[in-house]
Amino acid sequence: MRIGFVGLGTMGLPMVRHLQKAGHALWVYARRPEVFDTVAADVVSQGATVCASVSELAIASELVITNVIDTTDVESLCLGSEGIFAHAAPNTVVMDHSTIDPEATKRLASRAEHAGLLWVDAPVSGGVWAAEAGTLLTLLGGSEAAVSRVLPVLSAYTKTQHHVGPAGHGQIAKLCNQIAQVVTIQGVAEAVHFARLQGSDPERVLEAIIDGMGGSPMMRLLGPKMVANDFKAGIQLRLHAKDAALAVDAASRAGSQLPATALVTHHYAQLMAQHLGDQDTASLIRLLEDLRP
Repeated sequence: MRIGFVGLGTMGLPMVRHLQKAGHALWVYARRPEVFDTVAADVVSQGATVCASVSELAIASELVITNVIDTTDVESLCLGSEGIFAHAAPNTVVMDHSTIDPEATKRLASRAEHAGLLWVDAPVSGGVWAAEAGTLLTLLGGSEAAVSRVLPVLSAYTKTQHHVGPAGHGQIAKLCNQIAQVVTIQGVAEAVHFARLQGSDPERVLEAIIDGMGGSPMMRLLGPKMVANDFKAGIQLRLHAKDAALAVDAASRAGSQLPATALVTHHYAQLMAQHLGDQDTASLIRLLEDLRP
């Protein structure tokens, strides 16, 4: 398949490599073109065509995949006279792996339909490790026709694909996932902190409870990092902060609250103010440890 891919960060670059291994023809674009001389040089050497603009990429592609950070990033790529929607051929599929606002996603899907295009919101879960291993979980929003077009492509770098509803519902499901994640991470941080407060060895405590009802993949992943004060980024704090804020804002617009998620969002904001956004989300424990007498 002729695939255009925008966004060659820590998640996008492994995806592109898997697509190349699967035999797809790749057109790639990055807002920082120097990446093609550094971390993404192998992608170019394996035959990917570097595009000077998003419009050039859209013209060449049957499927355009975006994997960027914010809602405004996706909108700037898709809309406007030089955007994807203005230049992609009719019946092109646009699939977005970013985690962004569900309502904005629904608007983008509507604009895509008016342009004669198909839309799929397909946020992923699993982190950098799963991207590199090709075992990501993908949550899909879009029509049956659109989703059926992308499933064979997704098999190159995802292990599990769930079609959860029409456009926008992939993003809704992803934010549900993020709500559960960030609240769980806060719980793990408090458990480690409490063990220390009580004079117990937190490493031994985690080992004892990891297979109990309070255990979780997040405890297994981030608990040891918290115990060791290892905050080298696996999951960057700034990304979880962005996602948690999206969920809180979306709930507020719907007339409700997410109290636990709002608390963690506040904690993330405190850490971001300390310029710790590029550190691991395990850094949540820093705020608790700083409160110790």
